[in-house]
Amino acid sequence: MRLILRHRPDLYSIFIKPSFLEGDSQNGGREADSGGIVDGLWWYKDSGKHVYGDFSMAMIQANKVLEDQCQLESGCLSSVECGPRGTFVGIYDGHAGPEASRFINDRLFDNMKSLLFNQCTQPVVIATAYVIDFTSIHDAEYASESEGMSDDIVHKAFLATEEEFLSLVESKWLRSPGVASVGSCCLVGIICNGVLYIANAGDSRAVLAREERTSNTFKAVRVSEEHNANMESVREELRSLHPNDPNIVVLKHNVWRVRGLIQVSRSIGDAYLKKPEFNRDPLLPKFRLSESFSQPILKAEPSILVQKLTPKDQFLIFASDGLWEHLSDQEAVDIVKSSPRHGIARKLVKAALIEAAKKREMRYSDLKKVDGGVRRHFHDDITVIVLFLNCHLPTKSSSSGAMISVKGGIMHL
Repeated sequence: MRLILRHRPDLYSIFIKPSFLEGDSQNGGREADSGGIVDGLWWYKDSGKHVYGDFSMAMIQANKVLEDQCQLESGCLSSVECGPRGTFVGIYDGHAGPEASRFINDRLFDNMKSLLFNQCTQPVVIATAYVIDFTSIHDAEYASESEGMSDDIVHKAFLATEEEFLSLVESKWLRSPGVASVGSCCLVGIICNGVLYIANAGDSRAVLAREERTSNTFKAVRVSEEHNANMESVREELRSLHPNDPNIVVLKHNVWRVRGLIQVSRSIGDAYLKKPEFNRDPLLPKFRLSESFSQPILKAEPSILVQKLTPKDQFLIFASDGLWEHLSDQEAVDIVKSSPRHGIARKLVKAALIEAAKKREMRYSDLKKVDGGVRRHFHDDITVIVLFLNCHLPTKSSSSGAMISVKGGIMHL
């Protein structure tokens, strides 16, 4: 149940502690093994270089244990040096626990690299910009020089990671049945030879900033398809896939949920809604369905977009839904456009936190002092990665340059 605190300073004082928890403390935090900085409830890497430009990453914890994870990998995208070079970004928004998002952070990119290993020597093919399971933004023919990278590789990497996690659930079922109720949204962005691949399962979001030269503005272009039951199109899809299930989507407390349990219709994990053998005792009763099911209720297949980047495309914002609950696509793009690059991901998160505080009629300075766990009543875990794009994007891979690997996530156990 979501607790709403109205304008009651006496109630706020119960949760507020006189300590820095916000990533702007005097000591600047401590360096983490992942390459970022841990500072109270924050993890961040204010700036770095990827194959195609600069990047910035930031996360804020709201849950008792951070359920979000993220990563950036840039350089060779295959297990062999002859493979394609590019940049891989992952935003993994976990729910019911951090196990699934951590697992994806460990396995998804490696699965993609292994799949690319088998494609390394395949010939170049001619392709067309397109969207899989997504309404087309535009059609544009282009010659694909992706050296094996494709929507099929990304799709298979998602399903391979899903299969591995479900196998893990099976192996732990009797000892730790709760792992069957853990899942994660999964948003992936890949830039390879000037081509953008976006794959999404869940309700995280990717937004592209495109320059409008006549008006000297940047237009926000959403490049990911979301899967949340609060969207009418998602409810229609679920009903068409489950025509004999009148309760496939249920409105509870003004929120649409799949089978009355979960908002997202696609995820990695959530075995209890994919295999009936995991929807029974010893799983906690609150996760068990009263009626059995013969086909998976949730899917792991991502919606995939593929399009060629142009010189007008300036940067990409990848974020979990915790950001988009408080900022519109255009607001986020405008903040990035008008700000220095260094620390811009952290600035976006703070902008969302300021809005979250306003909605609860409290000061941001007070929200900063609320502990993880209690803080979830004010906002969700938030993860942001901003990728800036060099206007002279290389269109052919180069074998030079070191691999960059950054993984974000705080493990407060």
